[in-house]
Amino acid sequence: MRYVGIQTQIRRNNMLSILLLILFPVILLAMVWAFLAALNYFGNGYYDQYGNVVHQMDVDTVNYYFLQAMPWVVGAVALWFCISYFSNTSMIRKATGAHSITRRENPRVYNIVENLCMTCGMEMPQINVVDDPQLNAFASGIDKKSYTVTVTTGLLNKLDDNELAGVLGHELTHIRNNDTRLLITSIIFVGILATVTSIVVNILRNMFFYGGGGATVTVGGGNSDGERKNNNGVAVIVVLLIALVCCAVGYFFTIITRFAISRKREYMADAGGAELCGDPLALASALRKISNDPGLQDVGREDVAQLFIIHPQAFTSMFSSLFSTHPDTAKRIQLLEQF
Repeated sequence: MRYVGIQTQIRRNNMLSILLLILFPVILLAMVWAFLAALNYFGNGYYDQYGNVVHQMDVDTVNYYFLQAMPWVVGAVALWFCISYFSNTSMIRKATGAHSITRRENPRVYNIVENLCMTCGMEMPQINVVDDPQLNAFASGIDKKSYTVTVTTGLLNKLDDNELAGVLGHELTHIRNNDTRLLITSIIFVGILATVTSIVVNILRNMFFYGGGGATVTVGGGNSDGERKNNNGVAVIVVLLIALVCCAVGYFFTIITRFAISRKREYMADAGGAELCGDPLALASALRKISNDPGLQDVGREDVAQLFIIHPQAFTSMFSSLFSTHPDTAKRIQLLEQF
């Protein structure tokens, strides 16, 4: 692996954070325009001389409604982002059940973190512990006040000091590289698109299976009101299907972007952690132990699980490994053993 200096990586991640702040809203706005364009296209249909339905799109009309909707979309996303961004620490702590520790409560882990911070010249982050007999760890936070390293009790009990130093060095490298800020930014935007997609899917499901939203109506023979209601119900379904396709496309692109960021940052953090603790083989040994018994499986939130040093459900199949946010643990261990 080509060596990349810590300052270079920090600059890259800061630039990526800015690009993400631009890219994800652009994808969302593109989804809105595509949705309006599809509505306009399928809504402007007429029969030609042969009785075939011909559709056409009025671009000026689409652009008009898009400009009307854009401030509301941008405002809602900005508000959602700000709330999630500045409350991420409390949400992560609640999801994992973590609690803070002091030097008096656990001098071993506190002293290891302190020594590693002194070695690299960074400020001491908060240290949290999750009561879980299995092994895992992660870093989180967006600034010096919220930076946190979290470990499970199983990790503390089953790793020796050198292995624990390697894992903590890995997590501290995430903080030094601004990985946590970058990943939380991507998680929030992916979460926005996932939530919108989920809402559309639930509405469609309710309409199909429970007759919600007026989609299921009784059409009387020759009853113009019944026919009109039926057409309205079909139109609503078509609108929601168009929205679902737009959401799915946007969600796919955001997921691909996040995968590329997440996988690379793990390799960089492994290299930084090995360099920081001075023992790459200790970190390799720790990763092997964690992969055999990964903890925090009951968190139940995929966005939080992306922060873990090893994803609890990573690589259960070839398909899942292709779309996993974490690289292959065996490959990570192999690179460390060649460090």
